[in-house]
Amino acid sequence: MIESARFYEERAAGLGGDFLGAVEEATQRIRQFPDAATIERSGIRKRLVSGFPFTILYERQQDVIFIAAVMHQHRKPGYWENRLRS
Repeated sequence: MIESARFYEERAAGLGGDFLGAVEEATQRIRQFPDAATIERSGIRKRLVSGFPFTILYERQQDVIFIAAVMHQHRKPGYWENRLRS
């Protein structure tokens, strides 16, 4: 996520901050409505990051929301899968 913010900031001043703000907004929606997002697979839900080609993949565990990835939608699909508990 930080690497992506740096990439956007190099493209245009302030765009990296806009990206991080959009990620923060999406995580706030996840906190407010953790069961509202679409299930990707095996209990992993996905929430789009508004204005950017990124998806937040997360799992609701008992009292915790585990974010597995802030994933670019067109690169390295599935790289995050080893982050999940068995």
